[in-house]
Amino acid sequence: MNTLLNVLRAAAEPTRLRLLALCAETELTVTELTQILGQSQPRVSRHLKVMCEAGLLDRFREGTWAFYRLKDDGEQGHFARTLVELIPQQDVELARDFERLQSIKKARADAAAAYFGANAAHWDEIRSLYVPETDVEGALLAAFGDDEICEFLDVGTGTGRMLELFADRFERGIGIDLSHDMLAVARTNLERSGCGHCQVRHGDMYHLPLSTGSIDAVTFHQVLHFASDPAAAIIEAARVLRTGARLAVVDFAPHTLEFLREEHAHRRLGFSDSEVIEWFEAAHLFPGEISHLEGDPLTVVVWTASKTATEERKAA
Repeated sequence: MNTLLNVLRAAAEPTRLRLLALCAETELTVTELTQILGQSQPRVSRHLKVMCEAGLLDRFREGTWAFYRLKDDGEQGHFARTLVELIPQQDVELARDFERLQSIKKARADAAAAYFGANAAHWDEIRSLYVPETDVEGALLAAFGDDEICEFLDVGTGTGRMLELFADRFERGIGIDLSHDMLAVARTNLERSGCGHCQVRHGDMYHLPLSTGSIDAVTFHQVLHFASDPAAAIIEAARVLRTGARLAVVDFAPHTLEFLREEHAHRRLGFSDSEVIEWFEAAHLFPGEISHLEGDPLTVVVWTASKTATEERKAA
């Protein structure tokens, strides 16, 4: 009873309900929330503090940024989701908030796309910060073992390198990317490599242009640190996986290299094992082996998961 009363007291204010609704959509910083609400940063920060203390929101810091998102586990998480569902979606003020949120999401996507377009051939600086790419690719190939792959999907394909790497392992490969410039690079590379059974498409990782249960293997290679909502991208990838299929994520472990955010549009400074496993489980994927490739100063991690049948998932 006390938990419920604390939650209700914390949320019983118009601005706080608006914040709950926004943080239920995606992870947002204080700056982004002030832009959407049109209120001062101290005022918004006070509201966020109250709701974090009540367990309605999660707060996590990365470098100089702090992100807020709706609590998604435990009793408070249940209450938080229930409150969001009760907020009238036809509210005029909330509708304006969502319009501004869409503008922020578009700005994020435009910044990432602009970066890829301007830096398609300039990866050496970042690659010098971790183990040789051949080591990373070897670990990724090993993650799929002897899996039979008919349909292969690389999300955020960039230069198309993952399609080239797995080309002799699948019957048909598809690469998805938002950047037209990067797609042009990928097409050139695939043609040069003779990968006629591969194709690349312009598409959004949150709305993959593929049928449910149509893919045998999915890779996210150094992509999710650009994403505004990595968990949603994993859920969408899980949708297109067939039962028994496997997914692999390659990205950095948590780090503090702020210049990657400022100069290279990295939205996230790496991910912890527990965070990625939580995303897998939320997408009804069964977490698999994890490989850490320690470098200086960056550590690359390969996380794997498989899509099990409902009965197997319950037993596990």
